[in-house]
Amino acid sequence: MNVKDIAEKASSLFVLPESVTRLKACMDDQASSIDDISEVIAFDPSLATQLLRVANSALYRFPNKIDTITRAVQVVGTRSTYDLALAYGVSHAFDEMDGQEVDLDKFWEQSVSCGLLAKYFSDRQNLREPERLFVAGLLHNIGELIVVSLFPEHAQRCANFNTRVTPAELQQGVLGFTYSELSAKVIENWGIPSTIFEPIECIHHKDSDSDSIECKILQLSYVLALDNVNPDIYPSYHNLQPQLHEKLSLEHEDLEDALDVTNLQCISVISLFNPNSFMLY
Repeated sequence: MNVKDIAEKASSLFVLPESVTRLKACMDDQASSIDDISEVIAFDPSLATQLLRVANSALYRFPNKIDTITRAVQVVGTRSTYDLALAYGVSHAFDEMDGQEVDLDKFWEQSVSCGLLAKYFSDRQNLREPERLFVAGLLHNIGELIVVSLFPEHAQRCANFNTRVTPAELQQGVLGFTYSELSAKVIENWGIPSTIFEPIECIHHKDSDSDSIECKILQLSYVLALDNVNPDIYPSYHNLQPQLHEKLSLEHEDLEDALDVTNLQCISVISLFNPNSFMLY
């Protein structure tokens, strides 16, 4: 299988909502104002509702209720607004996935857990716009949904990971690439900024000292989320290699704190991005 060819096919099969592409074009225009950005969002009621829900969610914990799009853009920031709109758009692109082929609830639980951990560590490292790492974590595994849709038998084989073989090792053996590699290629094809797809692309490159801090954060967040969401398969910290947190100057207690905080956030944040919950609002 050629990951590039599959990514090109997937990019045309799974399409971002027009409002998300219009929002990107608006933000790329240096003459655009917050009012212009707010107008694009308001034109799509679903996106507008989503942004307000996110701004008022556990992801931010703002002290006062945010009840207008303009105010949400102001407090969240224009770049973070696009990142969050993108997360909504991508999850919406897969809202017709058949839940019989993949455990969508577990899929989104791991995706959201990875995103929340990445944002937590980004905040700890004082990185600008930590939402981009949240979005990268959230979208790191959409390649699984693509493989489930196009090659269901292969996806079924890839689901049989265990304590002896990791999901990435199994995907590499069955497909010749990992789900995250496919995710990164599709996201790149959609014209999404490299700040999102590059950390996803290197999520399994744990032995490279040249990786950016964003890559290191996502690598750590991925293995913590994998073990956290699959306690029936992996004991706590089973896939954690010491260098993953040591490179970020983090102690084991820091990881415990991160999991405690993000596990509390996870339930409410899942409802913001799991397409199964869209119909409830």
